[in-house]
Formats: sequence, C-alpha cells, structure tokens
Amino acid sequence: MELNQSNPRNSGLKAAIVVLALLLMGSLAYVYKLNQDKSAVDSSLSKTMTEKEKFQSELEAKIAEYDTAIADNTALKGELEEEQAKIVELLEKIKKSNGSVAELSKYKNEYVKLKREMDNLIAENNTLKEANVGLTKNLDSTTVLLSNAKTANDTLAAKNENLSKTVEKAQKLSVLNLTTLAVKQKSSGKQVDTDKATRADVLKISFTIAENQVAKTGDRLYFVQVIDSKNNVLGEKKTEAFGSTYLPYSFQKTVKYENKTVQVQEDLPVKNITAGSYFVNVFDKNGELVSKNSFQLR
Repeated sequence: MELNQSNPRNSGLKAAIVVLALLLMGSLAYVYKLNQDKSAVDSSLSKTMTEKEKFQSELEAKIAEYDTAIADNTALKGELEEEQAKIVELLEKIKKSNGSVAELSKYKNEYVKLKREMDNLIAENNTLKEANVGLTKNLDSTTVLLSNAKTANDTLAAKNENLSKTVEKAQKLSVLNLTTLAVKQKSSGKQVDTDKATRADVLKISFTIAENQVAKTGDRLYFVQVIDSKNNVLGEKKTEAFGSTYLPYSFQKTVKYENKTVQVQEDLPVKNITAGSYFVNVFDKNGELVSKNSFQLR
C-alpha cells in the first residue's frame, strides 16, 4: 500500500526535473545565440573600419601623387590643384563619417568619378612634361650659341654701368660746414647771438657747396628741414613729394653753381620756440640727404 502512494510523487519530481533541464538548455541556447550575434556584429564593424582605413590610405596616396604632378609646373598646374582639392575634401568627409557600409559605398562612387578625371589629367601632364623635356634639349644648343654673345654684352654693359656710376659720383656736390646760429633781432635791425630759446626769433642757417670741376653748372635746389625737440618742423612747413615719399621742409633754397665753392646762408624766422635739441637736415632736389647737424637751446 505504501509503495503505491510513492509512485505519483516520484513521477512528478521526475517531470519537474525534466522541465527544469529543458528550460536550462533553452537558456543556454539563447545565450549562445546572443554571443554569436554579438561576434557577428563586432566582426562586421571591424571589417567596416578596416575598409574605411584602407580607403583613407588610398586617398592619401592619390593626394601625394597630385603633389608630384603639381611640382612638374606644367600648364595643367591649376587644374591639378583644383582636382587635388576635391580629393582632400572627400578625405575629410570620410574621416568625419561613422564608417557605415552605406556611407563608404557612397563615397567610393564619388571617388571613382574623381579618379577617372585624375587619371586623365595625370596622363596629360606626363605628356606635357615629356614635351617640355624635348623642347629643353632642342633649346640647349641655341642657348650655348647665345651664351658667349651674352657674356660679352654683359661685360660691356657692366663696364659702362661702372663708368656711368663713377661719373655720376664724381659730379655730385659736397655740402659742408652746416651750422645754425640763433639770434635776437633788435628793432634797430641789429642781430645779437643767443643760446636761449625764449630770446631767439631768427635761426641763421649756413652751409658750403664745395668746388667740383667735373660737376654740371647751373641752378641747384636744396630743401632745408629744421626739427625741434618735439619733432615739429619749423618754418614754411611745406611738403615736397619724391615718388611715394613726402618730405616736410622749413624752406627751399636755389643756388647758382659754377664749379666753384659757394657759401649759402638763409635766415629762418621763428616764434615761441622752446628749449631743447634741434636738428637741421639738407636734402638735394632728388630728396637725398646731403648734410645734417644739430644744436641746443636752453
């Protein structure tokens, strides 16, 4: 009687164990499937990134190829630079992309069109380069023939230029002994020397043009510039243009020159000048500084 009662319980326990075993096996199979799917995705992503890196390397190689062609400096240089810029732009797009298959496929199609244009340009550039080499060889013989004549002409031109410079230098006039004296003008007309700024109302400026027998005779124009300690130009404050350079000056002086020493003197009226350093510059008609000096007033 006891044996018959235990049989149903044993059967139920066995059934439960079987169900649990089946559930465990199902769970294990599901986990295995998930791991397989993850491995497949990882493999796909890895493959995609590898394709992206290979594509980038190919584009970088093409950019370098463009650099070589551009360095040839043929008539196609401008077109080569434009097409290279398109490749560079495409490379930047790829670097910023997520590397998906769809994006890579899109950019590869774009690259195919660019590469076709590149191949045509590179081929044409090589043709031009070869033509230039041939032209250079043909010109070499002519260059050799002209070289001797050019050398002779250059030598003669150099001698003429040196002679011209020597003559020009010899004809230049020397401006010497530039001096400035401050004076007080009295009502009687008498001028009294002074070194006080508050008393000075006239600056007597003088210089000497030295004798030069090879210089051309005629009028010589000079611009005299007097600058106070505050960088103000005294006198007329007019301006003379020398090309793109402008020279402010105190007064101009025309001197008649006849190959002999000439003493030049000019009075510059001043008013309310201050103590300090003063600078005097003399420029010729070409705006070249020919003499300079300075003086102090207390």
